[in-house]
Amino acid sequence: MQNTSFSVSGLFKESGALLHLSIPIIFMQLATQAMGFVDTTMAGQVSAADLAAIALGTSLWLPVSLLLRGIIMALTPVVAFHRGAQQLDKVRIAFIQMLWLSAFASACLMVYLVLGENILVALGVAQEIIPIASDYVVALAFGVPGIALFYTLNGFCEGMNNTRAPMLISVLGLLVNIPVNYILIYGKFGLPALGAVGCGWATSLVYWLMSALLYSYIKHHHHYKRILHFGQLKPVWSEISHLFKLGFPIGLNIAVCGSIFAVIALLIGRIGAENVAAAQIALNISSMTYMIPMSLSFGITIRVGHALGEQKDQLAAMRSYVGVVTAALLSLMSVAFFLLFPEWIIRLYTTDPIVSATAATLLVFTAMYQFSDALQTSANGALRGYKDTKVPMILAILAYWGLALPLGMVLGLTDYLVPAMGEKGFWIGIVTGLSTAAFAMLIRLFVVIRRNQQRVANEKLSQAMV
Repeated sequence: MQNTSFSVSGLFKESGALLHLSIPIIFMQLATQAMGFVDTTMAGQVSAADLAAIALGTSLWLPVSLLLRGIIMALTPVVAFHRGAQQLDKVRIAFIQMLWLSAFASACLMVYLVLGENILVALGVAQEIIPIASDYVVALAFGVPGIALFYTLNGFCEGMNNTRAPMLISVLGLLVNIPVNYILIYGKFGLPALGAVGCGWATSLVYWLMSALLYSYIKHHHHYKRILHFGQLKPVWSEISHLFKLGFPIGLNIAVCGSIFAVIALLIGRIGAENVAAAQIALNISSMTYMIPMSLSFGITIRVGHALGEQKDQLAAMRSYVGVVTAALLSLMSVAFFLLFPEWIIRLYTTDPIVSATAATLLVFTAMYQFSDALQTSANGALRGYKDTKVPMILAILAYWGLALPLGMVLGLTDYLVPAMGEKGFWIGIVTGLSTAAFAMLIRLFVVIRRNQQRVANEKLSQAMV
């Protein structure tokens, strides 16, 4: 019998527990995302071309890095479920096999990044930006295995309900990233001045450092020693296949959400460097605030996974609903931030009057989609806890690629409906797509919870009849 309280006090208690778990994840995500923020702001002080190169390089890097992140993210609900069920041997098997899967995935990603110059040329990007942007992604390729390893180690820690250690290491990584960026961008201590390309090398080096530190922590942790004894290191293809089938829809879902912004930046690149720079400001600061609902969604996944592992379906449902409401309320802080402090935000990136004016308009649109983005992200996190990943992936593809991007292209680049609106048209498409995705994800979450509860009820009825 489950003693799950749906009282107001019970809801506040669960919200507090979720925040306690998620706040370290928020700081970790903000720290890792802040590396991109630091890259953008520091490169922007060098030249507009360097800022545009970071924008385009990020547009190539972001979708595939999100795909990698999502695939590895499958480890978190699997570990959380096995931990809740006290199946620690299965935790070890899942962790080792995810190491193999992440190694294969990172190898594919490195090949893609090395071909970055050819991709930019094929897309018709402004010629003066291509050399810097392509060298930037090649520098990032060096750090891909380190990034994949850090994601895997982090997924294990999150599944084990330990979010503090990855947070501390991520903050340390950010603090190291800033001076390394400065040294490589401006060529200090006898090194050549690499400009924006130096940001790529700095990010790669820092992720290798973060991976080494987190691995050392796990290896020497007294509790994890009993779980992660590396007796069987050979790949088990059935387990790798299971993790891939679970993780690929998660990765594709996240990549679809993130890549829509990257593709829009690439399309705006045809208009001019100033337009790309303005779009990058709105996208970069928006990606920072997105870390809050995204991190909460990770916490929701863990909380729901633990409850399901303990066979407490009512508790899992309550944690899902509370998580969505908590994320929605917190998103109002981001809305206020964009509407009240646009000038301060823009000054962090540039003082160019043309870029600043365009960016100010885009920040208003960015504020408009914060609430719906929080709803769809948190609902998706709960669905991951239920290991429901395929349908959310399809819903995301339809909302973003079937609605947001086509509508943005029509409004931004053509005169079919209204005179071409440029980058503003793309942001209208984003608002529409995110709102649609939020509605669809909430409906899916409700359906999955009802089905799970009905399944549990049927199982109990069958047992009672025996």
